[in-house]
Amino acid sequence: MTSIDRILKILTLDQKIAQIQGLAPYELIAQPKPGEAVSLEVDLSAGIPYDFSRIPSARPAGIGHLSLAWTLDADAGRLREKLEEFRRYAAEVNPLGIGTLIHGEAVNGLVHDQADQFPTPWGQAATWAPELTTQVAEHAGRQALDFGIRMIFSPVLDVARDIRWGRIHETYGEDPELIARMGIAFIRGIQGKDGRSGLVATGKHFLGYASSLGGLNQGATQLGRRELRDVYAEPFRRAIADAGLRVVMNSYNDLDGVPAAANSWLLNDLLRTDLGFDGLVVSDYDSINMLWKTQRTAETPGDAAVQALSAGVDVELPGSATTAWLREQVEAGMIAERVIDEAVRRVLNLKADLGLVPDVRPHSPLAAATPVDHAAAAAVSQTIAEKALTLLSNNGILPLTAGRARVAVTGPAADSVRIHFGAYSSVSNAEMPLAMGQIMAGAIPGVEPSLDVFTDLFQVRLPGIDPLFEESARRLHPNTPTLASALQAVDSTIRHLPYGDFEDTPLDEEAICSSFTEVDVVIVAVGERTGWVGTHTAGEGRTTANPTLPGNQSALIRLLNQLGKRVITVLVTGRPLLVEEAHEASSAVLLAPLLGPSAGPAIARAVFGLAEPAGRLPSTFPRSLGQIPLFHGHPTGSGYDHPTLRRFGYTDLDNSRPLFAFGHGLGYTTFDLDFASAVVAGDTVHVTARVSNTGERAGSTVAQLYGRDEHATIVRPVRQLLDFSRVALEPGGVATVDFSIPLARLAYTLPDGRRGVEPGELTLLLGFSSDHITATRTVTTAPWYEPSIANSQNTQSPRVAIHKHTKENAS
Repeated sequence: MTSIDRILKILTLDQKIAQIQGLAPYELIAQPKPGEAVSLEVDLSAGIPYDFSRIPSARPAGIGHLSLAWTLDADAGRLREKLEEFRRYAAEVNPLGIGTLIHGEAVNGLVHDQADQFPTPWGQAATWAPELTTQVAEHAGRQALDFGIRMIFSPVLDVARDIRWGRIHETYGEDPELIARMGIAFIRGIQGKDGRSGLVATGKHFLGYASSLGGLNQGATQLGRRELRDVYAEPFRRAIADAGLRVVMNSYNDLDGVPAAANSWLLNDLLRTDLGFDGLVVSDYDSINMLWKTQRTAETPGDAAVQALSAGVDVELPGSATTAWLREQVEAGMIAERVIDEAVRRVLNLKADLGLVPDVRPHSPLAAATPVDHAAAAAVSQTIAEKALTLLSNNGILPLTAGRARVAVTGPAADSVRIHFGAYSSVSNAEMPLAMGQIMAGAIPGVEPSLDVFTDLFQVRLPGIDPLFEESARRLHPNTPTLASALQAVDSTIRHLPYGDFEDTPLDEEAICSSFTEVDVVIVAVGERTGWVGTHTAGEGRTTANPTLPGNQSALIRLLNQLGKRVITVLVTGRPLLVEEAHEASSAVLLAPLLGPSAGPAIARAVFGLAEPAGRLPSTFPRSLGQIPLFHGHPTGSGYDHPTLRRFGYTDLDNSRPLFAFGHGLGYTTFDLDFASAVVAGDTVHVTARVSNTGERAGSTVAQLYGRDEHATIVRPVRQLLDFSRVALEPGGVATVDFSIPLARLAYTLPDGRRGVEPGELTLLLGFSSDHITATRTVTTAPWYEPSIANSQNTQSPRVAIHKHTKENAS
């Protein structure tokens, strides 16, 4: 009998149930005394008042998990104190000294007002440099451990292809290979390369969450099982096999009528059996409760809990809305206690590995904590910002030379710190209590003060609150310059002329004509605001039916172009937008994919050539709303690469191809890219590519290797990203890049249900983007079948080596 078995025999049913429940901090908010009037006026400057002494009476069987830990206090020092106080009270009720697992979020750095912040995952993916994402995770992990947070609800491994969906900025884009590589990098940064960091990462959302009907958050998903298995589950498969992912969070959506939180095929057959996952499945917040509240597959909260646990969910979060009814469900014979035991066993196994179960040693000793280093984190953030900036178009205007032209900067993003941050960031986190305070104080026009403040937060626009959000962002990041000030720091002659906004306010054309008379070049900073509340057009629950530049921003660009100005558009967004009109009216378009505190200086340096915009798109930019969803790996014989597109394409579009393709990005120099060799040896495809800098500046590019099955028994993608490598070279420099692609990377679900590769021709495509292919080679592969999980090894990750050499000794 193992130590965990002995613990399970000792625990009562109530104590077991407590191990698979969360506790949300709002359950411990100090309550008014009997007879005391309830006031809506709350001073949040000192933090929300919590009463931890209520824990023994509120949760006498123990607390398995603490959700939303970062919300306990906005001040780092007070947060540590409150978490220490929480642990003291929790220890009084936790049986056998079992610790509470404290949770946090970290998509762009740890979510806390005073934590270091980084570019969004979509911005990180634009670097095509996974090693930088590892560094982000390492810094976030150190800060989490400093607070006692042990479980991180990141990375987001969703394959996101519908740009109406508001959470794309939290993802690594549209392609399973890029997502897998970035996700693996993040997990290794959180858990440590040997899994001994004392932290665990969580892959989310399983599965198909980003592909809901209409792009609506939490909507139903209509995807076939083969596509789910081969495309949408692929990042999870790789994260489990190659990074030791320990925790998976189910999604909100239903698949073929079965909600993910109650889907045994999804969580047991696909995740545990097919993908070989043996870790913990936690519910996305309130997703089990939704089974009876909104999706209506359960009649009662207790029924919802039974459905979820029977389907493979182990832990309900954030609280215990449905699992609070589990005891009566067991007593009524609706669920066997052994089902609960299995969930508790997984919880205890994970806690034991984190050192949270006394007398049960971790499988390996935990590594010593590394001190938090804010300066190093800021340097990483700056590096990512510069490498993520993506030059989408350039008619020779960039880079500018300081002082040579009469330059002005305008647009609503020019003088904003807030716009460069996404949701699940320090600034969006601070906006929640700020908005709550405004509502409770009656300061929002048209919104009545209400105790149901959370409903108001997410369902109304909160007019007039955005200046407060901007002020809050500047207070949190006092050393972060706006784009206008960063540009003026490089060229003091640049004028800031504030025009344009996010509302449909008519432009004062006469004033604009007059203001820009003495201006030759205009840098127009536009975009959209991303967050949870207020007037944000992107973020969780922020779906847009027409994802264009909001307000009068497009009209501003069009007017300046009509005035004969050379327009450089800086596009600040965490997802592709429909910007063809802005593109056609601009001499250059520079994408700044929510770069966080380093955005302004990074953009300014790129504009003046002090740094190179080195990003490559992680998502496709459509031309028109009707093309959505548009992605590079569409099925052969379908989509924009259809051989008879001119005949069967859109009759109202002159060009049905993307505006900007996946992998696209320009620079300030030029490169050549070609095959040196391509062979198949055993179960591996070996490719050597030759890259040379043919320009007059140092620069970097991303060598992208794609593959295409020429024939198969099922329809395969028109192209599949197999591998990539970022290469930096001096002028005239040459490098060779060696790619080693295991056939497992090419596997798909065969007609008999197995995963494998059929024999035949594989066309290899080498290029600078999915639509800029510079060379092709054809190789022949032998049949290959995926071994059983029990016998498989971590063979799915490609291996890359770069060899630089001078032009003189190149051959």
